[in-house]
Amino acid sequence: MSSTSPSATPDDAAEPLRHHTPFKLFWCASVASTIALQMQIVAVGWQVYQLTHSAFDLGIVGLVQFIPSLILVFVVGHVADRFDRRNVARVSSLVEAAAAATLAVGSLQGWLSREMIFAIVAVIGAGRAFSKPTMSALLPSLMSPKALPGAVAGSASATQFAIIIGPALGGFLYVAGPAVVYASSCALFIACSVLLSLIRRPAQVAAAQTAPAKPTGASLSSVFAGLAFIRSKPAIFGAISLDMFAVLLGGATALLPVFANDILHTGAVGLGLLRSAPAAGALIVALLLARFPLGGRVGRTMFMAVAVFGLATIVFGLSRSFPLSLAALAVLGAADMISVVVRSSFVQLETPDAMRGRVSAVNSVFIGTSNQLGEFESGLTAAWLGAVPAVLIGGIGTLLIVLLWMRLFPSLYQVDRLAARQS
Repeated sequence: MSSTSPSATPDDAAEPLRHHTPFKLFWCASVASTIALQMQIVAVGWQVYQLTHSAFDLGIVGLVQFIPSLILVFVVGHVADRFDRRNVARVSSLVEAAAAATLAVGSLQGWLSREMIFAIVAVIGAGRAFSKPTMSALLPSLMSPKALPGAVAGSASATQFAIIIGPALGGFLYVAGPAVVYASSCALFIACSVLLSLIRRPAQVAAAQTAPAKPTGASLSSVFAGLAFIRSKPAIFGAISLDMFAVLLGGATALLPVFANDILHTGAVGLGLLRSAPAAGALIVALLLARFPLGGRVGRTMFMAVAVFGLATIVFGLSRSFPLSLAALAVLGAADMISVVVRSSFVQLETPDAMRGRVSAVNSVFIGTSNQLGEFESGLTAAWLGAVPAVLIGGIGTLLIVLLWMRLFPSLYQVDRLAARQS
């Protein structure tokens, strides 16, 4: 297939990420945006529950954030490929900032209703629908191909760091009122937009781009080209679908309150630690991979990581020890991070630059679908069979998916190194 760019020069490969100014700005922008979102999620959840005392409404909050991503998937990808991705991400962050500001004003003035919060959250979801895949497609245009896997790991560390810090910070600030949380989120989204405006592509990377010209019109074939491209590349389709089914079957996080209360008997404090454990494990691995990128046989490594994810899920389901459960969740998060870094790097490097926005948009919907349906699947299975059997079935199902995908997508298993292919 066509290469997105030629091999990195020696200087590109040798430059540490900490000395790479565009990446540092990108990393800081990602941290600011993700912390803002995590703070907002905590505040919206508490506020909706205080207004309605309905667990069902908490589920609706997640649903109204996901629906815009599903509706806009093909439009988002086309926009990300047609326009400057830095500007698309900046505008998306400003939309999220405006929504956060509206929540802050509504909280101060007392006119926020259940329906109004849902509507504003849908706007946030629309902004996120543009910003997430656009940021994913932007990163490869800032890095040489050889440096991209380390950059993906470094970017993932930003996300995990924010997932650990954001909810705790949001809960702490909520003591002063939801308006304080929303105002802080607004400021962070604006900071993200400013940081993105400062990014300049390195000259050597910009000059190296040899991708086809970006689409000039929104034809039906152009809008759906991302999905068509994924379907035409078995290894890419295999990588994306492996992650989707692993999360769909193996996700145990939706049942953590049940385990904390009824099985491990740890209470709310223990629940908080259980929720932080996967992110902590993922953060450690992301930092290690940013410093020591993976070498050869990355396809096999990804399959092994997903298998470890399934085994850790089984251990968590069987555990009656709080420390062992924490350790299992940390291993689960660490294994998932290895899979994420390999999959993200592989998909981006195998996709022409002019297609990355559309492919990233489809990938984003795959991930969002697996997260949402995974929570539903876990809850439904737990209602039928109990929490422990639900988690065990999910872990075993993940292992079976790994074995099946190794047979269905042998080209993915045989991928050696993460590098852009030459024509």
